[in-house]
Amino acid sequence: MNALPKLSRREREVMDIVHELGDVTAARIQENMADPPTYSAVRSTLRILVEKGHLVRERDGPRYVYSPTMPARRARRSAMRHVLRTFFRGSVEGAVATLLELRGDDLTPEEHTRIAEMIERAAKEGR
Repeated sequence: MNALPKLSRREREVMDIVHELGDVTAARIQENMADPPTYSAVRSTLRILVEKGHLVRERDGPRYVYSPTMPARRARRSAMRHVLRTFFRGSVEGAVATLLELRGDDLTPEEHTRIAEMIERAAKEGR
């Protein structure tokens, strides 16, 4: 697996927005940033992310549309590995407990059933 260069705080914020919104313009990214910098600064950050290999851009009329180079599934797995390592010392149990604490009351009976089935299937597969 190729490791892409590390990201600054601002670059991470931009990447989070791109992953959340999908294909997106610089203006839309700026609209979604907390304490947004100037439009020029956003474009500069996007240029850096393209150079680092995190984003690709495609011309759409007078503007560019930016997309992540890493597929969403791989990005989710990478982000979860980071969260597990950083906040839970690798404990899946701790992460799941926190997720249930955050959303437990909001889960439907169907979601509870699907989660239990995923855990059972993983156990049978030795994961």
